[in-house]
Amino acid sequence: MALDLTQVPNTPGIYKFLSKNKIIYIGKAKNLKKRVSSYFGKSFKDRKTQQIKTLTDKIETFSTTTEAEALLLEQSLIKENLPRFNILLRDDKTYPYVHFSMDHKYPSISMKRSKHAVSKDFFGPFISAQAVKSTIKDLQKIYQIRNCSDTTFKNRSRPCIEHQMQRCSAPCVDLISEFSYQSDIVSSQHYLTSSGKETKSLMTSQMHKLAKMQEFEKANEIKKRIRSLDLLHQEQSFNSSLISIDFFICVSKLNRTGVSILSVRDGKIRGTKTHYIKGDQLQDVDSLFQSLIFSYYQNSFSLPKKIFINIRPANPSLIQQAVMLKFRKKILISSNINPNMRKVAKLGKLNANQAIENRINQSDRYSFALRDLFLNLGLSNKNITIEGFDVSHHGGQNAVASAVRFSSHGPEKNMYRLFNIPKELSGNDIGSMKHVLERRINKASLHPLPDIILIDGGRLQLEAALRTFSTLAKKSPIILSIVKGSKRVRSTETILSKDGIIEMPKDSPGFILLQQIRDESHRFAITSNRKKKNQSIKKSSLDKIKGLGPKKKKNLMNHFKSIQSIKTASIDNLCKVQGISIKLAKEINSFYKI
Repeated sequence: MALDLTQVPNTPGIYKFLSKNKIIYIGKAKNLKKRVSSYFGKSFKDRKTQQIKTLTDKIETFSTTTEAEALLLEQSLIKENLPRFNILLRDDKTYPYVHFSMDHKYPSISMKRSKHAVSKDFFGPFISAQAVKSTIKDLQKIYQIRNCSDTTFKNRSRPCIEHQMQRCSAPCVDLISEFSYQSDIVSSQHYLTSSGKETKSLMTSQMHKLAKMQEFEKANEIKKRIRSLDLLHQEQSFNSSLISIDFFICVSKLNRTGVSILSVRDGKIRGTKTHYIKGDQLQDVDSLFQSLIFSYYQNSFSLPKKIFINIRPANPSLIQQAVMLKFRKKILISSNINPNMRKVAKLGKLNANQAIENRINQSDRYSFALRDLFLNLGLSNKNITIEGFDVSHHGGQNAVASAVRFSSHGPEKNMYRLFNIPKELSGNDIGSMKHVLERRINKASLHPLPDIILIDGGRLQLEAALRTFSTLAKKSPIILSIVKGSKRVRSTETILSKDGIIEMPKDSPGFILLQQIRDESHRFAITSNRKKKNQSIKKSSLDKIKGLGPKKKKNLMNHFKSIQSIKTASIDNLCKVQGISIKLAKEINSFYKI
């Protein structure tokens, strides 16, 4: 059905795409006509946009005065309607607050959850319950506010353990006056609404004022609190230069997006939150950060002075304008990282990655890597299989070859195979590879050939494999070789095919998968080679020489590499081997001369 776009205005505003009278996507635009029309052009669209275009049968628009107003309206409507194609973040039904029971003679402090602050006795919301608990603990250390229930308070006859730990001034047994306790409540509330520096400055001025009035006991009490505040800051602060900043760190991999939010106040991480979102949302960074920021902040109390985002959006000033419009508070949004922020940003990135790792399994990982590989190779079959081949020998001796098999489920170890290489080909890598591939082709009726054969080696090994399959196989798989980089640096490795170098990003999942298959085939081959070598040491002509134990036999083989070299070695050269005396060297030499 053709949609009539002529009625869409050239103003800022929001647009709604509907399918069968249900909203499937809500967006905002500086120019509605241009933005909406872009969905229905002939150019190729990403999968999500293509789906929206196909399903939409009705469009509704609503004009606003500015783009910032459109952004606020968009976020509000997304929360209300939850359209299937918008970024939907889990929104807690309630938020944790610090609550003071101000209706009591001696108010207590506790955590309470609410959809919004129902009175001035609620301070928050905080980003997590842990952040509230940490804050209450801090207030108790500095101001010794009680956290017990009113029933417990009423029935106390002596101070509790909180008082012994200097976290409560024990108003339950009248160890503090009502006036002094109420002053502590006011101070603790001020602490919640200001920075640590402001709190310390106020406490210091109070201490000096009391000292001038010769109220030395009270002045000394405040001095102790200042010391507690300093101690608390030293214990918890990892960077005192970060006064009020929130970090929004986003990463994307395996077609998933991980988000980590860290809230830092006075050098302390006050709370953390992570999100896992399906799809690569970094393709539209502006929409992602707009959704995150306006779902995260509920009121001006929770806003920091600065927000750091790890990827620069196209229009950061739009978020700043919208924040000012909603909260009447100016904040700075930046993607420039300085040395003071690196530690927190690194921690955020680690947690954003972990948000993805926690939700994916091995099958997802390999399926995604294979999809990336077949897109780079131009394949249409999604369920491809790959076999990797490698040859291993030790100085031309005990040569073996390995074949490992991978599918969308990962390594299929029940399909791993080992091949003994004939002595006449041992040390001949090209001949050995040709021999192994011939044997693999001959077994194709029992075990079908894979979609891709991966050879560990350069152009010569690749050409040998191509010739073998063109001669013996009715239908050849795609044959690739992986060439070691300069000085064996992985980032300089290349993938070769019959048509030349395959251009693939070195950090792409498909490229990394090919490296993993090569590494696995190498591990499997070299492990078998070592076993074979050890068996040859255990059972050889050296067993017949008196005085040669397993260790000395192993030392001889490690030094000379083969029995033939030991046979032709002089007595002097034999003595160079650890554990071989002159007498034993003469014994070995005479044994092989007989």
